[in-house]
Amino acid sequence: MYRILEKEVLGDINKLMVIEAPEIARKAQPGQFIILRIDEYGERIPLTIADFDREAGTITIMFQEVGKTTMQLGTLEPGEELATFAGPLGHPTEIENYGTVICIGGGTSIAIIYPIARALKAAGNTVISIIGARTKDLLFWEDRMREASDELIVCTDDGSHGRKALVTEPLKELLEQRKIDRVWAIGPAIMMKFCAATTEPFGVPTIVSLNTIMIDGTGMCGGCRVQLTDGAKFVCADGPEFDAHKVDWDLMLARQRFYLDEEKKAVEQWQHECKLEAIK
Repeated sequence: MYRILEKEVLGDINKLMVIEAPEIARKAQPGQFIILRIDEYGERIPLTIADFDREAGTITIMFQEVGKTTMQLGTLEPGEELATFAGPLGHPTEIENYGTVICIGGGTSIAIIYPIARALKAAGNTVISIIGARTKDLLFWEDRMREASDELIVCTDDGSHGRKALVTEPLKELLEQRKIDRVWAIGPAIMMKFCAATTEPFGVPTIVSLNTIMIDGTGMCGGCRVQLTDGAKFVCADGPEFDAHKVDWDLMLARQRFYLDEEKKAVEQWQHECKLEAIK
């Protein structure tokens, strides 16, 4: 069992947890992920590792309550335990001294881009980070990202904090003004799609971390299949990071919508069960 040591509420639907998992913490690298189950009957969900502490033996995860399992996970408190917590899975980010790099994090993926930006800066890169969210209430870790970056640009869709802009706007400006050697863009699939479209005319290598539907995490089920220009890949086994300019974004977006009806029913059933339990 994997004990929850800390829990932090980062807005209405964003939550952070620190999990006791010394075996995973010893091997975790930026860009990798875990798959957890809340209980023995629970759904397996992948979450990218937001941070790790080898000495303390902990893994930090960040999630947004958007479905039944993440909503249920959000009700747990420090001291409670998870049934399974498997990892680290996937290939780590390739960290080298590339020169000047841009790290883009959208929404909850700010937690994913943070350890990557930190590692890139430690490797000697000049790190320009862009973080964005729909509104100020969905932003977090601005202080951490500022510390991990040489320059930080903050955007909100509604202008409630930082610059009123989509992350692609400062990205395009930087590409026009400076020599950028590599870009990491991690966030909602639609954001990554347009970041890829923004960098492609400039010929700048762009890396994305894909958030496909995933079940087993070992490449056996095929649920996380993604189509690239050079063939099909499995996000769990071949990724999660890929060349953004090779991804068939329209197909990936369509595959993410496959189970929307089932997900809605699962939330409704769980909420109904919670109400019945509260009545008892």
